[in-house]
Amino acid sequence: MATPNPSPFAKTGDALASTLQLLRLTGSFYCRGEYTAPWGIELPAFPGSMIFHIVTSGTAMIQRPEHEPVVLRQGGMALVPHGEGHTLRSLADAKAEPLFDIPVEKLSERYEVMRYGGGGEETRMLCVLVKLEDTSAEHLLPLLPSVMTLDAWDDHADGWLHNTLRFMVREAHEMRPGSEAVITRLSDILVIQMIRDWIDRQGDAATGWLAALRDPMIGQAMTQIHIAPHKPWSVESLAEVACMSRSGFAARFTDLVGEPAMKYVTRWRMQVARQQLRDTTDPVGKIAIDIGYESEASFCRAYKRQFGEPPGAIRKRTPEPAYT
Repeated sequence: MATPNPSPFAKTGDALASTLQLLRLTGSFYCRGEYTAPWGIELPAFPGSMIFHIVTSGTAMIQRPEHEPVVLRQGGMALVPHGEGHTLRSLADAKAEPLFDIPVEKLSERYEVMRYGGGGEETRMLCVLVKLEDTSAEHLLPLLPSVMTLDAWDDHADGWLHNTLRFMVREAHEMRPGSEAVITRLSDILVIQMIRDWIDRQGDAATGWLAALRDPMIGQAMTQIHIAPHKPWSVESLAEVACMSRSGFAARFTDLVGEPAMKYVTRWRMQVARQQLRDTTDPVGKIAIDIGYESEASFCRAYKRQFGEPPGAIRKRTPEPAYT
């Protein structure tokens, strides 16, 4: 596969690019679909997950309730970032069967093949169920639209997106040793690229958190908060990072982000801590130090104020069920 050139982050501002590079996708599940017209699949909602469709050959229509269908052609991709229910069809009037009523061939715990349809023109797709679980996602996901689409063949970055998709398709169809790992990583790249493409298209229309990250001064301060939440930040030290006066920085930060700088610092630290509590077995005291608290007790008080429960509660919950 050709080396991406320029960087996939090239179009995005430095502060926003730095934050997007922190995005982490987890819990992926994959289905390779081989459908023959007429066909239709009704997908239920998957709360807390993102659903990603790639048309590798043929065409498909994606439609949400009470919305017009969108046609996806070969190389077309659609992302449903909030996991809402929707329908995939060969034609607008094709009957749709509920997803879990259609037989599948299990290739592994996280990979299956679905063959379905009436025997006509063939469409092949990759469908990916994934979670975007990190601190940046807490701010980014609420801003995303219900459905995002992108045509990989309409690629102006020296073809890297097109080449990535072609390589992924080959791995999906050949399923050689290691292919599942390759598909997992390439899916992560394509999902993040779709999010980045949507952000780039917002331009000056971006508001709130995205607008703040695009701001040449406030964005630099936010980047430092994101990559070093453990530092003893103050309004003064953040204003210095932004090369602004204390009062000017405080007012501009609140205006763009929607909350004062130090409240944002605390909230970011608590979200980082919650992620570490969920994903690691580190002692609470170590996590407290990692995000900048001098004592476990002060951290626990701040955490409970933020989430309404003590830090240990998240580790006592029953693990979420598998996608299938």
